[in-house]
Amino acid sequence: MKAVVITTPGGPEVLQLQEVDDPHIGDDEVLVRVEATALNRADTLQRKGSYPPPKGASPYPGLECSGTIESVGKNVSRWKVGDQVCALLAGGGYAEKVAVPAGQVLPVPPGISLKDAASFPEVACTVWSTVFMMSRLSKGETFLIHGGSSGIGTFAIQIAKYRGSRVFVTAGSEEKLAFCKDLGADVCINYKTEDFVARVKEETGGQGVDVILDCMGASYYQKNLDSLNFDGRLFIIGFQGGTSTQADLRALVAKRLTVQGAGLRNRSIENKALIVSEVENNVWPAIAEGKVKPVVYKYLPLSEAAEAHRVMESSQHIGKILLVP
Repeated sequence: MKAVVITTPGGPEVLQLQEVDDPHIGDDEVLVRVEATALNRADTLQRKGSYPPPKGASPYPGLECSGTIESVGKNVSRWKVGDQVCALLAGGGYAEKVAVPAGQVLPVPPGISLKDAASFPEVACTVWSTVFMMSRLSKGETFLIHGGSSGIGTFAIQIAKYRGSRVFVTAGSEEKLAFCKDLGADVCINYKTEDFVARVKEETGGQGVDVILDCMGASYYQKNLDSLNFDGRLFIIGFQGGTSTQADLRALVAKRLTVQGAGLRNRSIENKALIVSEVENNVWPAIAEGKVKPVVYKYLPLSEAAEAHRVMESSQHIGKILLVP
C-alpha cells in the first residue's frame, strides 16, 4: 500500500508518499481501507519528532480515518467485511489501509458521507472525554473554548450548544469569529484585540465561566484561572502557548477550581473503547439530528500531505483538513 512516511524529523517537506507493507491485523482488530483521514495538530508535532507514536502503533501519522472494512480478526463480532465506518487511531491514518482495534471503530453517522465521517472521531472523542466525562459540563453552564475555529473548537461549539450550554469562544480574526457565531457560539472574542478575561467577566456579571477547554497551556494559564467561576474547571489539551509558567495559585483555593489535562493517543485500548462507546451513545444522535455537522475546510490528496501541514501551521483554516488516498 501507499502511506505518508516521515522521512526525517523536520518541516512539511519531510512527508513523502511511499510504497510500504500492508498492516497485519490482530485477533481483536479490523483492517480498514481508508476513504479519508483528517489532520490534527499532533501530526505536525510527530513530524517534527516531538510526539512519537505509542509503543506498537503505526509509525505513520494520522489519528483518525473513515473507510470500508476489508477484513476482521477472529475475535471481532460487531463488524463485518464491507461495513462503512470511521475510527479513532493511535497512528497510521495517512495511508491506504490501517489496522484498528475493534473497540475504536464507529459506524458512519446517519446523513454523513463516508469521506466527511473522517472529520469526527478525534474531535468527538477528545471533546466528549475532556469536557463532558471529566469536566462534567452540564445544561445551563457556561463554557469557554480557546481556538473556536479549530477542528476541536468547531465541534465543541456545536455539541455544547446541543446540550444546553452558553458558549464563549476566542479566535484571532473577524472571519473566524463570524463562523463560530454561525455555528451557535453566544460570545465571540477576538483575542488579538480584546482581553478575554475582561470580556468573560463582563458577559457573566463578574462571575466567570464554569468550564474552559484550553489548547494554549502556559501563556493562558493565569488568565484562565482568572476567567473561571466558583467551582470552575479548566481542561488543558495543548501547549501552543508553551509548557512552563508562573502562576498565582490563590484563585485555585479561593474559587475551588479544578485543573486537569489529558491526551487521547496514549490511553489504553480499553479506555479508548469506553470513550468511543460514550461518543456513539451521546454524540452520534446529535449528528443524526443534524445538530452537529462536519466542518471541513479543505480536501487534499494524500500525496499533498506536506501542503496540508503547511495550511494547518498557517492557522488560516477553519475546521478540519482532510486527506484522501
